[in-house]
Amino acid sequence: MAYTESDDTIDLQGFFADLVRCETRLYNALNVRLRERHGIVTSQYEFLRFLREHPGARVADLATEFAIGVGATSKSADRLEARGWVVRQANPADRRSHLLALTEKGSRLLAVAEDTFTAGLGELLASALAPSATAATARTLSHLRSVLERDRIGNPTG
Repeated sequence: MAYTESDDTIDLQGFFADLVRCETRLYNALNVRLRERHGIVTSQYEFLRFLREHPGARVADLATEFAIGVGATSKSADRLEARGWVVRQANPADRRSHLLALTEKGSRLLAVAEDTFTAGLGELLASALAPSATAATARTLSHLRSVLERDRIGNPTG
């Protein structure tokens, strides 16, 4: 685990490991809740939520948002479409791409899954962090993400 030395030197390898393991454990815990209660996994929940907030998004938009490859994103969109949660529509501006939209079924699923996700994440964070620490962590991670995205760091290459 990461720690700060007395001279404010941070164990960066430990910090990275903590950051990644926290994300993985939170993701997995939420995966279990979402799968048990709604038959979806966290990545599907996140895709549906993004599509609700960005109607008419393309597969490439999802890939950019989640920093994953277009091929993997397209396969995920195929699975959402097969379950009836998403439809592909012709893109009037570009015949080579499609726009994605939530179906009514997808919107209903997202509404109930969102309550499960939010309550679960709230419980997990509250069990480990004081509200002020959660707020400070959220601000710090938001800033780090903004800088990484602004500088196009960590985008997939294929």
